[in-house]
Amino acid sequence: MAAATCAFERAPHLLTGSTMAKNARRFPFANSVKVLQEDVVRAGPAAGASYTLVGALVLFGGIGYGLDHWRNTSPWFLVAGLLLGMVVGFYELVKTTWSK
Repeated sequence: MAAATCAFERAPHLLTGSTMAKNARRFPFANSVKVLQEDVVRAGPAAGASYTLVGALVLFGGIGYGLDHWRNTSPWFLVAGLLLGMVVGFYELVKTTWSK
């Protein structure tokens, strides 16, 4: 009767390689989640700057709309608020993008 052999005797290539490679073979989902987390961390500042751009447009546009409604000066404060929102939003976007 032949002696039972373990998996490492039948496949010695499994003994070589790093711990990360062994873990990646055992837990492919964990490796995928780690890569996704790294991508999200790198994309965070750009996402924050884009939210700032949209937020500035909505905030200053809303203030301009409110002033127009209060003063009965149809589109002028709205246009000024949107322009100011664009300036502030793009300033934050450029500051975040060029800070590297």
